[in-house]
Amino acid sequence: MASRVTSSGLGALTARAALAWIRSDQRAARLERTNFHGRTVTLAAGPALTAGATLGAALGAPTARTAAAALIAGPASGAVGFYDDLVGNRPEQKTAKGFRGHLAALLEGRVTSGLVKIAGVGAAGLAAAALLKKDTGRGSVLLGAGVIAGTANLLNLLDLRPGRAIKAATVLGTPLVAGRGGALTAGTLGAGAALLPADLGEQIMLGDAGANALGALLGVGFVARTGVTGQAIALGVLGALTAASEKVSFTKVIQDTPWLRKADELGRRPNP
Repeated sequence: MASRVTSSGLGALTARAALAWIRSDQRAARLERTNFHGRTVTLAAGPALTAGATLGAALGAPTARTAAAALIAGPASGAVGFYDDLVGNRPEQKTAKGFRGHLAALLEGRVTSGLVKIAGVGAAGLAAAALLKKDTGRGSVLLGAGVIAGTANLLNLLDLRPGRAIKAATVLGTPLVAGRGGALTAGTLGAGAALLPADLGEQIMLGDAGANALGALLGVGFVARTGVTGQAIALGVLGALTAASEKVSFTKVIQDTPWLRKADELGRRPNP
């Protein structure tokens, strides 16, 4: 229990401290964006959450190899996500939407920031899964990489409304806090919880950086304690959700489902 509390506390303190430090920088205005309500938010939460979740997870990892997997998956996924946050708003980048859009752009000879993000998260997942396979002797490197990258992508797809990605991460990650290695996920969730009030208050935006790092670290926590069967089932579910996102709006599904809508709006700042 103490290790879970410690890793969660470190994740929370690091995320809050990093957010304050980034926002105090004279260049912080470059990270300001306008959200769907027309309010000004900052992307500083992305690297802040990446730092807090990664350090909290690494401290809570049960072995050195698992800690190394977290130290690869979190920062790498956050870094390529942050690149997409900064570059993806450019007019020439906005034309490519979804996985198909980025592949179509590549066939035309254009490398989009979204494709860089996909490749970077995939590579990070592969490296982390290889370390976890060596550490536990269970599972599959390819399946594990798919779960890590797929979870990062899922949270990114959900990060369209204040607090939604962190709430989803909490629901997905809470079962992983119990049992051996649970302190790793506790560190990840602690960082998210520390930034949730500011996210719900529409002061910050996780962006691709925060959502990708949060999801990738949850994936590491899952892969570290499951075998081939569990990883295959998880990858199947993640693949189905990703495919569905190409045709169905998750936001519309949430709005049309009363209990999901209430959970999604819980704690959120009222509409202007």
